[in-house]
Amino acid sequence: MPKEKIYRLLGAGRDDYESAVPGALGGHRPRRIYGRLDCRSALRAIARGGYVNNRVFFADEETALAAGYRPCARCLPDRYQAWKRETDLRPTEEESR
Repeated sequence: MPKEKIYRLLGAGRDDYESAVPGALGGHRPRRIYGRLDCRSALRAIARGGYVNNRVFFADEETALAAGYRPCARCLPDRYQAWKRETDLRPTEEESR
């Protein structure tokens, strides 16, 4: 009987966990960006040999956002603009004192 493939995903608390279901979105750990698996920017970086060691995967967008990642401006421009507007409306640390 073939062994079931296990995927490593990143959870909302930024902890890795194993899943029988592959991730729906990919991300870059240091930059905390997530996007589609077919994102041209990510695929270009992977082709150049970078990015792979810092690649993470998410089950869904809600988990990526909860983990503190932002949408990719290239492959998710509408979601990125909405995220940016929301972020710009948040008070800065200094303003909240």
